[in-house]
Amino acid sequence: MADGKATQMVERGVTLWFTGLPCSGKSTVSGLVYDHLKSEGRRVELLDGDEVRRNLTKGLGFSKEDRDENIRRIGYVCHLLTRNGVIALAAAISPYRAVRDDVRGRIGSFVEIYVECPLEVCIQRDTKGMYKKALAGELKAFTGVSDPYEPPLHPEVTLHTDREPPAASAARVLRRLSEMGYLPGLHAPQEPYTPEEEAAIRRRLEQLGYL
Repeated sequence: MADGKATQMVERGVTLWFTGLPCSGKSTVSGLVYDHLKSEGRRVELLDGDEVRRNLTKGLGFSKEDRDENIRRIGYVCHLLTRNGVIALAAAISPYRAVRDDVRGRIGSFVEIYVECPLEVCIQRDTKGMYKKALAGELKAFTGVSDPYEPPLHPEVTLHTDREPPAASAARVLRRLSEMGYLPGLHAPQEPYTPEEEAAIRRRLEQLGYL
């Protein structure tokens, strides 16, 4: 009976929506979550914002209307997947709160994951030089510089990717999903210590004379 109930809970599906500034870590963390769920044999699909732009929404630009349409299309695919018992992961900037809330309302089983990272850290991580071009005025309508980003007001999960490694962020997402009842029987990865926690532990061990 317990096994049947667990299977039923998984089969109903859920959408994990990763939102945040460019270079905040959405693709990295969602990829780790995807890999772990796949390794457990879960039915899971990942829609990354860059790949979606190349395939599903290639003709759309970066006006507010086009950005919203981009998110609606991703949301529609997630809705179909979730309705059919798949765990759908979407990693897209999705800068506007209203359209994210619209997608939440359509899907129902929706977990919003805010990948929070300071702008200056995102700029440092940008290997493509997009922020540099945007700050120089060479790239228009760039989120976080010349276009706004509206953070979620009540996300189910908030990650601070400037303060913890990607593996720790992914482990926190998986643990939260398990707590919410979406992943019964989950074998969650061990959450590693952050550098700050490791330093604090080392100081304590030194005080106690173990190091």
